[in-house]
Amino acid sequence: MKNICIRPIQAGDNATIASIIRRTLSEFGANKPGTVYYDPTTDDLFKLFSVPCSAYFIAEVEGNIVGGSGVFPTPGLPAGCCELVKLYLLTEMRGQGLGLMLMEKCFQKAIDLGFSEMYLETMPELRTAIGLYEKAGFTFLTGPMGQSGHFGCDLWMIKHLH
Repeated sequence: MKNICIRPIQAGDNATIASIIRRTLSEFGANKPGTVYYDPTTDDLFKLFSVPCSAYFIAEVEGNIVGGSGVFPTPGLPAGCCELVKLYLLTEMRGQGLGLMLMEKCFQKAIDLGFSEMYLETMPELRTAIGLYEKAGFTFLTGPMGQSGHFGCDLWMIKHLH
């Protein structure tokens, strides 16, 4: 891939990244209640990620938005723990290392913000992402942490940041 740019979200990115998120969930049959598909904040990620100790990164290839991922201080998580959220890529961008690049950007931002652990929630429908999470060092938990409100997710993972 040429001309890859991973940058902080801008207000003008909202509609495109919301479309990518919903398209991806639909593609995997994961467009169900209790997921970000129906979460109204998905339509204004720029505002959502303006809260302290959060960040969202947009991946661009050749100047086109192809995905994104973020770090969020989800309420109810233990001290020192944040959540990896909304990691989505267009179909044609998967399997090329871009998801790992986005996660590494999020890991570094989480460390810079003072976090020592990163949590995530997913679902079996997103099986391709689960392998990526394991490759990046996430391990499975037996139950959820925090109050994300995403009751449609039934797999939970954690990573200790270095």
